[in-house]
Amino acid sequence: MEYDTDAVDDATLALMFLTLAHNGTATWKGYSWEVTDRLYEKGYLGNPANKSKSILMTPEGMQRCEQLFQSMFGIKRVS
Repeated sequence: MEYDTDAVDDATLALMFLTLAHNGTATWKGYSWEVTDRLYEKGYLGNPANKSKSILMTPEGMQRCEQLFQSMFGIKRVS
């Protein structure tokens, strides 16, 4: 099946916001290797090929994951 890998990457990055660990600087490795490799190549994650159970987020990744989480899952308030 063909799919939009950028949309999958954005959704995964948004969900990573929920699993931030280590004072909000890392996320757990429970995601597809293909996706984490692409996010690494885009500069949002540290190298996922390590023995740790978590992946370090870059400052850009931290900012982007929070923005995506808010836009995809945040409650829209009507004033």
